Amino acid sequence: MKFSVDRAVLLKALTHVQSVVERRNTIPILANVMIEANSAGALKLTATDMEIAVVEDIVGVTVARAGRTTAPASTLYEIIRNLPEGARVEFDHGGGDGPLTLRSGRFNTSLAVLSVDDFPSMTEGRMPVQFSIAAGVLRDLIDRTRFAISTEETRYYLNGIYIHATESEGQPVLRAVATDGHRLARVELPLPEGAKAMPGVIIPRKTVNEIRKLAEEIRDENEIKVLLSDTKVQFALGTVTLTSKLIDGTFPEYERVIPRGNDKKLVVPRKDFADAVKRVAAISSEKSRPVKLSLGTNHLRVSAASPDQGEAQEDLEGDDVAYTSGALEIGFQARYLADITDLVQDKLEFLFSDGAAPTIVRDASRPEALFVLMPMRV
Repeated sequence: MKFSVDRAVLLKALTHVQSVVERRNTIPILANVMIEANSAGALKLTATDMEIAVVEDIVGVTVARAGRTTAPASTLYEIIRNLPEGARVEFDHGGGDGPLTLRSGRFNTSLAVLSVDDFPSMTEGRMPVQFSIAAGVLRDLIDRTRFAISTEETRYYLNGIYIHATESEGQPVLRAVATDGHRLARVELPLPEGAKAMPGVIIPRKTVNEIRKLAEEIRDENEIKVLLSDTKVQFALGTVTLTSKLIDGTFPEYERVIPRGNDKKLVVPRKDFADAVKRVAAISSEKSRPVKLSLGTNHLRVSAASPDQGEAQEDLEGDDVAYTSGALEIGFQARYLADITDLVQDKLEFLFSDGAAPTIVRDASRPEALFVLMPMRV
């Protein structure tokens, strides 16, 4: 195998594929990226950790001799990243166990390779469900749910976003849900064509984060193709294809934890509320940083207390604070409130039952997203 390629083109592709490689693993081949050059002037890079595989196709490569091999992903990435801008990089591999030679200007190196026969494949298998979703829509769906993904490995079925086809108010929707037991995020969008027969699937946290990074690089209106089976999901974004295993587990019946009778409504400006929470929470040295919300007619007091630091409070009132349902006190973790306020555009809508029951939070201008917060004692 022998080819040459622009440094910038190769670096972009390596940035995508090497991010799934685990720095520490017990299987040496998983630390490598597979490099395939064909006679048509195309290059394919593949990396996997056996849970996720990322493949990127590069065209416009000068290929003198077709072939394929594997090389250490992180080492190759660091070499290419530190080459000067505008550099041209030449690769030469004689085959077998011989080293891969890399040259660029006055720099040259030889990298040890491992057999391509040992490199695992994750992209095989039938994907019966196929649909497309705009990149901007997918980014928004991920952003408004992934903060609630659980990091508790013993409840592995909560370590991802649950996506399924269902109905909402008589209309078919694609629904994404994440929860860690303390909070829940649920987002809906019109069901894409082709998604009606999809199974309910749990997409792992690492996959969610990787696809979010890839989706950031393409325009909002560009379509991302999604392919699904009972065990795998695949996302095709232009020249990049990400394939991932799904979490093999049953997502809990989340509808049971969404309260139905919360009739005490508070509407408050997002920025004013978020700033007040940050200011009063600074007084607390506790990891959870609890804050208390005390409500009266068109009035909200945000407060916190610390045995070491003292007390802090801030009052919000006026035309922008709407609440008429009687006195109420309730506490939440400041971080949990901040995670939600960061996603709201203008006004927050809280729906309470009492000071000990789960609370519903919405973006007043975007009702397709719903968040549930469990209160805490303060």
